[in-house]
Amino acid sequence: MAEGRVYGRNPVLALLRSGGRRADEIAVLAGGRGPLGEVVALARRAGVKVSFRTRDQLTAMAGSPEHQGVVARVTSAEYVDLEDLLAEPVDRGQPPFYLVLDQVQDPRNLGAILRTAEAFGVHGVVIPKHHAVGLTDAAARTAMGALERVPVARATNLVAALETIKESGSWVYGAAVGEGVAPWAADLHGPVCLVLGSEGEGLRPLVARACDAVLAIPMAGATESLNVAAAAAVLCYEVARQRHQST
Repeated sequence: MAEGRVYGRNPVLALLRSGGRRADEIAVLAGGRGPLGEVVALARRAGVKVSFRTRDQLTAMAGSPEHQGVVARVTSAEYVDLEDLLAEPVDRGQPPFYLVLDQVQDPRNLGAILRTAEAFGVHGVVIPKHHAVGLTDAAARTAMGALERVPVARATNLVAALETIKESGSWVYGAAVGEGVAPWAADLHGPVCLVLGSEGEGLRPLVARACDAVLAIPMAGATESLNVAAAAAVLCYEVARQRHQST
């Protein structure tokens, strides 16, 4: 299994608290105090090896000087099968809620979307196998522990994956700029899948045609569109809001 790095106090704390991916070693700055003491205590409680390093050694391990005095060596995140992802809400007895990302390139966007997904009860995220960022260390760092709790599947053919999701009973909404139904005007109470496009091009035409309907976030200001991670947050909030009101 491949190995990765998670660094920074909050990402490492989230990793240790989540109980998800296994941390093989937590390296902390020798003589470090304050929040680093909590990292050491959590690691030892979980039976994870703790080592003490110089600042230069931590920078070399992290590949960045922005490690805040702590670096975790972890087993890289694993993908799940689409079938297992679709079984997640069934096992929980909840109406399905999925996100599909069409060729999102920036690991920070992917990490932010995963964090949003975890916060609003998304049961799983599907990404393409090719021409898209995967579960990199940078995505894991931005996700701040959400990667441990949100299943992610990779699809060779995103259109085929959407057809499978539709066959499972979910209504598929694509997100677009310009014309489309306002999110609060759509019925998002039932099984739903939101599809968001890449940072530059948005949804590819074939992917857009595979959606049952298109949502567009009305923009009141001069800004023409939102960043994909911000758009995901708006749409996921609307799904959660509608579902909360119906309970």
